[in-house]
Amino acid sequence: MRVTAVILCLLFNVFYSSTSQAVAILQYHHVSDTTPTSTSISVEQFTRHMDYLKQQQFKVLPLTDIIAGLKAGKTFDQKTVAITFDDGYLNVLTNADPILKALEFPYALFVSPAAIAQNRVNMLNWEQLKTMSKSGVLILNHSMSHHHLNRQLEAETVEQWTVRITDDITQAQSEIDTQLGEQPKYLAYPYGEYNHQLLKLVNTLGFIGFGQHSGAVSPKSNFSALPRFPASGRYANLKTLKIKLQTMVMPITKITNDNPQLDQHTKGNPKRPELVMTLNLSDIYKPTIACYILGEKVEPIWINNTSFSIASNVNLPAGRSRYNCTAQSRKESGYYWFSQPWINRNNDGSWPQG
Repeated sequence: MRVTAVILCLLFNVFYSSTSQAVAILQYHHVSDTTPTSTSISVEQFTRHMDYLKQQQFKVLPLTDIIAGLKAGKTFDQKTVAITFDDGYLNVLTNADPILKALEFPYALFVSPAAIAQNRVNMLNWEQLKTMSKSGVLILNHSMSHHHLNRQLEAETVEQWTVRITDDITQAQSEIDTQLGEQPKYLAYPYGEYNHQLLKLVNTLGFIGFGQHSGAVSPKSNFSALPRFPASGRYANLKTLKIKLQTMVMPITKITNDNPQLDQHTKGNPKRPELVMTLNLSDIYKPTIACYILGEKVEPIWINNTSFSIASNVNLPAGRSRYNCTAQSRKESGYYWFSQPWINRNNDGSWPQG
């Protein structure tokens, strides 16, 4: 009975700690019962997500307010969240927008102008986007053509890649600004893929970058690669989302070998990247640090009192994968969260589709 009481107490504190938490940004694609399940959340599930935010008195703020506040070092109230959608599907307007409007929840939509130009029946058009923008929806940059921005073409030099990707990002922003008036320079990476070269370019161009790796954000986050919690497909489970909404940013003071694109690694086995992290342990209960790779728990190897390394025991699969680490707070009984994305080629050196 005593053990059960302790567990219940910990869970209660995770959800209801009175101390300010980092901000969570939610990421959705389709809101529909008939679209691909991997990128979709049903209308019923989405309604439950939004009702939970309302019932638990989360402050749903415009993404611009959150980014400006974070950059200014602002401390947000507990339970602060932003809502975002990628790609610009019509079902965001027909299914999600009425729910969000009824609850007075602001949201942001990342779109690719080249996809809009195709006039696909399942995509929003500029007239619809103009109406949404006038109602307060943020319409933001998801690149011009929704290609893998990190990938160099065959025989393409870094200089040529830089010119091509610069044009892709800036042309998309120009088209969005022309259609809707000047919009914030926020870029959501297609497929959530980026590498160190792309982060440097995005920063040079003056954009805030958003990924699809999970985690909360704080003033100390990397504003070229801000995490968002995916909340569709296998991540639509409200039970696990409740915990994620209350997590804090892992207090990492140093990280090495963290370039997500594995073929650009020069040390160790690029199929089993070794990630080295140094933490500020002042509020971390050290024995609770836990890391997970491909669904399996992996024990950290401690280098010294504050630094550890983790690596996969098997080759990472082609495509996208992650290392996730969590740790319990000493003071708040809440949890810190960190996610490192990886992008891997096929064994023959080609890139996987999608």
